[in-house]
Amino acid sequence: MILYFSGTGNSLAISRQLAERLNEQVMPLGLAVKHDLLQERRIGLVFPSYWFNAPRAVTELLLRLRIPKDAYVFIVIPCGAQAGNAIWTVRRMLAANGIEVAYSHKVRVPDNSAVGFGRNPNDQVWKFDRYAGRLERIAADIAAGVRRCHYAWWGLPGALCAIPAVLRRTLPMLTPAVNPDKCIACGICRDVCPQDNITLVGGKALCGTDCAQCLACVHFCPQQAVELGHKPTPQAHQYHHPNVTVADMR
Repeated sequence: MILYFSGTGNSLAISRQLAERLNEQVMPLGLAVKHDLLQERRIGLVFPSYWFNAPRAVTELLLRLRIPKDAYVFIVIPCGAQAGNAIWTVRRMLAANGIEVAYSHKVRVPDNSAVGFGRNPNDQVWKFDRYAGRLERIAADIAAGVRRCHYAWWGLPGALCAIPAVLRRTLPMLTPAVNPDKCIACGICRDVCPQDNITLVGGKALCGTDCAQCLACVHFCPQQAVELGHKPTPQAHQYHHPNVTVADMR
């Protein structure tokens, strides 16, 4: 079983590719915590790194996850460049419950947070071809039961980004808000939000306080009504994995 957390589809697409090669099934991590997975012999965790670490939404869900202690557990991190402390953090969390991570790796993908800094994630689609071979090697390693953790070390950038004072200053840069003048209440942002953090109130979408900064709402909004830092979202800079649709994210 491969469990994923995805905002713009990168983790979902990689989970599907791995599942096809490994004859596994995929399931959203948010749904997996509602199931008993104690009979699974192989568990994959596929999630991005945010601010050089595992997303808060992922770590909170992992505390509720029920998986066997003797399963072959692997982690794959889709990321713009650096996995940061994401693997290190999750390995420690699982080890505290007696679960060993046997294998880990990363795959570089377009950085969907780039839009928050005025860059275009679509300029990074070259990563799909460049790192396709790595995904094949990862699948082969997992199929062979290789036990080796790549990119699992502690790093200073991840530690610094986790400091509360730093988070208070940086998270607002990637926390979306709905521009009511552009919103048509189509509900797409609500449907793709993995946190169920968006509601429709008075004919407009409204973001709550449980944001994971995955930016699904920013990238999938057809009206570019979800903005970061009250700056317009250029349509040309909206990104989602080319093989993932709104329907896939619901």
